[in-house]
Amino acid sequence: MTVWRQSLLFNGNGYTVYNDFDGTLLFRVDNYACNRKQGMFLMDSSGHVLFTICRRSSRHRKVLLQKLSILERWEAFKGDKEVEPYGLPPKPFMIATKAFSNPSCSITVATGDKYLIKWSCREGWSKILPAAAAATLPIAQISRKFGTAPESSSLGKDVFTLTMQPMVDQAMVMAMVMISDAMR
Repeated sequence: MTVWRQSLLFNGNGYTVYNDFDGTLLFRVDNYACNRKQGMFLMDSSGHVLFTICRRSSRHRKVLLQKLSILERWEAFKGDKEVEPYGLPPKPFMIATKAFSNPSCSITVATGDKYLIKWSCREGWSKILPAAAAATLPIAQISRKFGTAPESSSLGKDVFTLTMQPMVDQAMVMAMVMISDAMR
């Protein structure tokens, strides 16, 4: 997949994700706030919201404590978080936490699976690994995209290649990529 850190909306912040084989649009990501650090919507190519991703709301802690906290927490909800049946508060599908200045975060999925996302800002990559102690093979990796010529350089600071293992939920991985990008 090719991930372009650019929204399809004129004034939005987000991503556009294309299939490398035929160039079709797979996902689009938009937020309608000033930056990616406030919340985002992962949508399929027709605009249906697959995940709502947001920083943990301040209703659980006082705003001052949240700003002083050494832990950052993001939550991902399946579908549009604001459209919930029966008015019940939604339960997050994924919860991601990161300690201050740590180059990795941990994600717990509602199914009980746990993942670790490690990144290198200097080298421009992120890896998503199962949290099991013996896991060394990432389920997904995102890195800067390079042209096809042997001596070609990066296609820009906003163009990435996302590779993942077969049978992995692409939308879930893209949501994890969005969370790790917001935490950096």
